[in-house]
This record gives sequence, structure tokens and C-alpha cells, in this order.
Amino acid sequence: MPVLDKLILVGGKRLEGTVQISGSKNAVLPIMAASLLADGTYTFGNVPRLRDVRTMQKLIENMGISVTLDGHTLRIYSQPCEHCEAPYDQVKTMRASIYVLGPLVGRFGRARVSLPGGCAWGPRPVNLHIDGLTRLGAKIHFEKGYIVASARRLKGARVSFDIPSVGATGNILMACVLARGTTVIENAAREPEITALAGFLNRMGARIEGIGTSRLEIEGVDELHPADTDVIPDRIETGTFLAASHLTGGDVTLEKTSPALVNSILDKLRIAGAEITETDEQIRIKSDRSIRPVDVTTSVYPGFPTDMQAQWMALMSIADGSSVITDTIYSDRFTHVAELRRLGANITLDHNVAVVKGVRTLSGAPVMSTDLRASASLILAGLVAKGRTDVSRVYHIDRGYETIEKKLQMLGAEIWREQEKLVV
Repeated sequence: MPVLDKLILVGGKRLEGTVQISGSKNAVLPIMAASLLADGTYTFGNVPRLRDVRTMQKLIENMGISVTLDGHTLRIYSQPCEHCEAPYDQVKTMRASIYVLGPLVGRFGRARVSLPGGCAWGPRPVNLHIDGLTRLGAKIHFEKGYIVASARRLKGARVSFDIPSVGATGNILMACVLARGTTVIENAAREPEITALAGFLNRMGARIEGIGTSRLEIEGVDELHPADTDVIPDRIETGTFLAASHLTGGDVTLEKTSPALVNSILDKLRIAGAEITETDEQIRIKSDRSIRPVDVTTSVYPGFPTDMQAQWMALMSIADGSSVITDTIYSDRFTHVAELRRLGANITLDHNVAVVKGVRTLSGAPVMSTDLRASASLILAGLVAKGRTDVSRVYHIDRGYETIEKKLQMLGAEIWREQEKLVV
């Protein structure tokens, strides 16, 4: 019988103290893929120890490249790939595996990458990646669930995205830095993770202009060289701990983070009644147990992130009034609603709009994680629910939060990890 981890919480404890924010999962994964673009040794600092990082490590190692993770320092010893392939058994657990597609085609002229998996919600098609590579001259077809791409050498072109996709922007960036001529990416994603990737590619010798804007201009170069970098703080982990503190009426200082990355979240928290002070790498949030209802509509960066939608819903579930949460990025990213209702939340869902009527108390119950951010929302709700809450299938949370239960324990939460047998 399969055995999985679960997290158990006993709610009612006020969070107090200091917590260190880990490096960004969504920033380190494309940077790891970028190491395929040039031979040599790379050293990355502030790397989070996460399931997704280990998955990307195994994926790169499968291509014949050596990777070591010592504490929070990752070293990659890159060389020409033995296999330009990302197999299904590795890609199925993480959508970000598709990041190897661009650098493989851009440098080696060939790639065979399984269609990606990951969180069990919503269609997130890869057509933007495929269309962009095709514009650059790659020939692409699908074969038994794999994307098969080839090109002698990519050629610069104008790539205009219908929507500012983070994944597609990153993939096309890595593909075109070695292309012949100039590439212009219009409606590019502006997320900090893309800014970090572009800056890293420039340190490798790429020529990218317009970093941080929606228009990137890339002059292709003949070769790149290895570079080192530190991974930026995880803005979603930052937002999650900020929400947890306000939810419990806490007094928490977040270190090794960046307030500039989470301005939209800080603005909403201040309106919701939290007292926030900040320095360059630190945020302190203090609050009583009064939470004002605040509407949010998710948007591309610098708007309110869709990856904080579920956590904000947990916060609003005990607010002093009603709030409306609209997700304009993913219309069906609401699997956490049914589980929050099991804890007593009053939530009405109509397509991509949730109306949350704050209740006085939540009550502990068994709940089940369905994706990474849904897992975080259930843990947040469990922090304030009366009695015991069991959150099952927390392998989702381990994909994106480094030892979340240990960090919460340090802040005073009553939370621990156990194993449970999975009934099939």
C-alpha cells in the first residue's frame, strides 16, 4: 500500500518571530536549463532544496551532465549532451521541464521533450513555446506524446505572444541567444524570474536589451560561457508567510527577501489592516486579529499574482465582511474552494470569480491537497482552524516550499509531518 506524507496542524497559535525566505523555485529552474547553452562550470547560490529542483537536476543528469547540490549551493558541470531528450517519466511531474526545449534546440539543433505534467489543474498549453520556436526556424512535430524539434541554426525573428507567458518567454529567450541575427520578443513576460534569467544570460555573454520591459531585443551571438549567480528570493513564499502572519494576528519578520518583488501583495495587506515596515531585504508584518475584506483580481506582473490567489482566499475566509476574488490568468484554478469549505469557509464560486463571506471561525477537518498553491492555502487555513486539520498529499507543497512545517514551527505554529497509507 503506497505511503505518503501529510501535515497535521492544531490551529490557534499566533505566529511570532523571524523566518528566512528561500530562493525562488520559478527563478532557479530556467537558470538550471540555461546551463545547457555553454560548456563549463556553473555555481548557483541561494538554491532552494525542493522536489522540483531535484527533478530538474535528474533531468539534466539524464543528458550526461554532472550536477551537485551542497546545502543551498548548486554546481553544474556542463558539456555537450549525450541525449537531447527529456523523457516522460521525469517531465510528467513538473511542467517547468519544458524549459530544456529552447536551449537544446538553440545550441544542439535538436530536442525530444515529453509534453509536460505538473499540478493537476487546468489546461496550460505549450502552443506559445511551439509557435515561437517555429518563428525562429525550428521544424517541430509531435510523436507519441513528445515534442520533436530540429534546426541547423535558429534565425532571429519577431515573436509576438498573444499573452505574456512566463514559460514561453523564458524558452524563446534561451533559444534565440545563439540564433543568427536579431530576435524581438513582443508582449514578453515581465516577471522577476524572467528578468533574473535575462540578466544571467547576459552574464553568459548574451546580448539582451529591454530587460524588465515587455519588449526584448536579442542579438544572437556565436557562443556563450558559464557564469555564476545567486537565486532571487521567492516572492510567492514571501507572500504566503505574510498572509500567514496576518491571518494569525502575528508579528513576523521575513529576512532574505525583497519587498520590491511583492509590492502588489504588500499594498493589499495594508488595506486588509496589516502594519508593514520594510528595508531592502526584510519585511516586518504586525497585526491584530482584525482582517478587513479586500477584493483582488489576479494579473500578470506587476499585478497581484495568480500564485497567491488561493492563499488570499484563506485569509479572506475569516475577514470581517465579504470579498471578491477574480482570477484572470487561470479560469479553473479553484480546486481549493471545496477543501476550504470543509473547514467551514463560506465561498461561492461562479466560473473564475469567488465571493468569500468571512466567518468567525474555521473548524479543523481532513482535507486534501490538489496542487502546490492550494496546499499552501489549506495550511494557512489550518493555522487558525479550531482543532486538528490533516492536510493529505503534501508532496505538492514540497515542490515549492522548503520545509514549510519547520519554518512555521519556528514561528510558534503547532504543525508536524506524518506518514499515512494511501487507500487505493
